[in-house]
Amino acid sequence: MTILFLFFSLFLLMFIGVPIAISLGLSGALSILFFSQDSIRSLVIKLFETSEHYTLLAIPFFLLSGAFMTSGGVAKRLIDFANSSVGHIRGGLAIAAVMACMLFAALSGSSPATVAAVGSIAIAGMVRSGYPKEFGAGIVCNAGTLGILIPPSIVMVVYAAATESSVGKLFMAGVIPGTLLGLGLMVAIYIIARKKNLPAMPRASLKEWLSSARQAAWGLLLMVIILGGIYSGMFTPTEAAAVAAVYAGFIALFVYKDITIKQCPNVLLEAAKLTVMLMFIIANAMLFAFVLTTEQIPQTIAAWMINLGLSPWMFLLLVNIILLLAGNFMEPSAIILILAPILFPIAVELGIDPIHFGIIMVVNMEIGLITPPVGLNLFVTSAVTGMPLSATIRAALPWLMILLVFLMIITYIPAVSLWLPNALGMP
Repeated sequence: MTILFLFFSLFLLMFIGVPIAISLGLSGALSILFFSQDSIRSLVIKLFETSEHYTLLAIPFFLLSGAFMTSGGVAKRLIDFANSSVGHIRGGLAIAAVMACMLFAALSGSSPATVAAVGSIAIAGMVRSGYPKEFGAGIVCNAGTLGILIPPSIVMVVYAAATESSVGKLFMAGVIPGTLLGLGLMVAIYIIARKKNLPAMPRASLKEWLSSARQAAWGLLLMVIILGGIYSGMFTPTEAAAVAAVYAGFIALFVYKDITIKQCPNVLLEAAKLTVMLMFIIANAMLFAFVLTTEQIPQTIAAWMINLGLSPWMFLLLVNIILLLAGNFMEPSAIILILAPILFPIAVELGIDPIHFGIIMVVNMEIGLITPPVGLNLFVTSAVTGMPLSATIRAALPWLMILLVFLMIITYIPAVSLWLPNALGMP
């Protein structure tokens, strides 16, 4: 009865238009009130415990770092560097947009931020050069999903907090999959560009390339600081997020000088708004997960599924279907916090590596960002381009097949995710 009431009340509240965060918290509170011997005060205690979770402290710092990067001219410099590197190839501007998304993803940790920062510049540049606007919108909308796969990733931080996994190892596990997906999109663009005879830019001279590389170097150095600092043991992922925020603010203010001291309060306010919104969702999702745990629901479901005799590959197929469906209707962090406590114990019981399982969940969340009706990247792309949402969906969906094929590769070839952290000897 508890399981049925918990999920029925959640979906009923969401169906009648109650915001997801409130639906999660309210359904958990009502389940405790009606069916559990626990006091309702336990939810209040859990709410405060959530805000004290050390791993989650990385989120506001990564959001602040991304706000400085987005407000400053880092995205433009990364796009200029990408254009001078690959712009001369057929379809080079679109390939450069993917490359810029990969580079910005390694700075921001957020997919919508990647789409907003790169899309606002790259799509307009493609249209001026003769590309169809729909083509550019579809490319950036899909490539922007790399924001949560290429480290640092806010969604990976949330998964680590929910499952007590290593954030550093998750970050390293995302490097090769993120690079492969970016390259896959580039190859697809090149093939289409050859068939449609899309334009290419003149080849940049060595001097122009060096100039663009020098301009982008301060932004690119942030990747080295984050990943190098974590891997070398100089600081934890949470400390790396704080260092990233300070560094991003420093280069935006004093190196690139794209923003002034007077503009800082606005940047801080924007980061604070995003932090409050995301942490409110996370706090309520953790309340929901707390009810699941106290009522032994994950253990019950795990025992039931194991008794069904599911093999690991069948379980992973089922997980992908569940996550893809959930991604249509919910925000990635909420999905991770609701479903990870249920699915994670089963995965471990079946011998699936926790880090590999985390990357599978993140790739599913990527796909959820570009599938209606709640695909965040679709809304951001629509806002950036001025295209109607329906047109944005039509532009993005053809590229979805690449992500689905990539999901199958990540799901059934664990080495793609695990080779790098294992090669580095990470515990």
